[in-house]
Amino acid sequence: MSITNDSTVAEVLEEYGKVTRSHLTDWLPQGEPQDYLYGPLADYPLRGGRMFRPSLCIATGRMFGADINELLPAAVSIELLHNALLIHDDIEDESEERRGQPTLHKQIGTPLALNAGDSLAFLSLRPLIKANSVAGSAMVLRMLEEFDQMAQQTAEGQALDLGWRRDNHIELREEDYLTMVLKKTCWLTTLFPIRLGALIGSGGRANLDSLFNFAFFLGAAFQIQDDVLNLVGDHERYGKELAGDLLEGKRTLMLVNLLEISSPEERIKIKSILDAPRETRSKDSVRWLQDAMTDRGCIQYAKELAHGLAGAASHEFEKVFSELPDSPDKTFLSKLPAWVIERS
Repeated sequence: MSITNDSTVAEVLEEYGKVTRSHLTDWLPQGEPQDYLYGPLADYPLRGGRMFRPSLCIATGRMFGADINELLPAAVSIELLHNALLIHDDIEDESEERRGQPTLHKQIGTPLALNAGDSLAFLSLRPLIKANSVAGSAMVLRMLEEFDQMAQQTAEGQALDLGWRRDNHIELREEDYLTMVLKKTCWLTTLFPIRLGALIGSGGRANLDSLFNFAFFLGAAFQIQDDVLNLVGDHERYGKELAGDLLEGKRTLMLVNLLEISSPEERIKIKSILDAPRETRSKDSVRWLQDAMTDRGCIQYAKELAHGLAGAASHEFEKVFSELPDSPDKTFLSKLPAWVIERS
């Protein structure tokens, strides 16, 4: 399933990312208060990123027969919302770095960053609503229903993630982690873009529920690989704080696996480390957790599960998309399962 030296995915992400970013800037408001709202609101969208989510929407839609111009409102909406939630995530996680720069709340303070995130989230609906003149009111309503479903699932997943950390919950199993990932990651990252693209591309005729397994397996592999990169990735390419998940006490697959295989004494020590607030959690304790995950095979276990999920995604791709005609977009989508676990 290797894609080493295959530039297909990178080229499509570059192409669709460029066109999405170009149209996205047209939706960023200008005017006052520039310093307190519209400048901060535009910060994360203008920092770049891989543009994975909008590219997934565009490629799926084109594979089903849509013109790229029909898909751009949805692609822009997805990217605006993604960046809004990143602002909120960074505040909730007390993160210090995003895309190689200080997080927005570190730059301008939490109250202004929260308000910018709120405004960006509201703004993300505007491209869908304004698509009425091209797509028609019935299609816009369908898109907004998809948006509503995704928003609820995403909020539930974030609540699980934050609640487990607040209560220092350590009685978790792999299935709990995957449920959280389905809600928090997969709905926004893969399910929503794929469903929206298929909806638009098919003119509402596609069976969106048949796409669930492919999108879930792809999104779960994506998240697990992201968790792994947070521990062992290249800092410059990763763009976020290495080992930040451990500082934040996130219940990653590696941490859940470590808790499952640890002795009662070790679990007490892990719970004690996680009990400490981020600002008082020592580097030595974080290093102990990281070394324990390495020595006990938790990181390798996560890599293997990500590979397994990516393989399952490839299998599902053949099941649900085999009857669609070959195209560059179909090739791009077929290579994504390997790409999500080989990216660095």
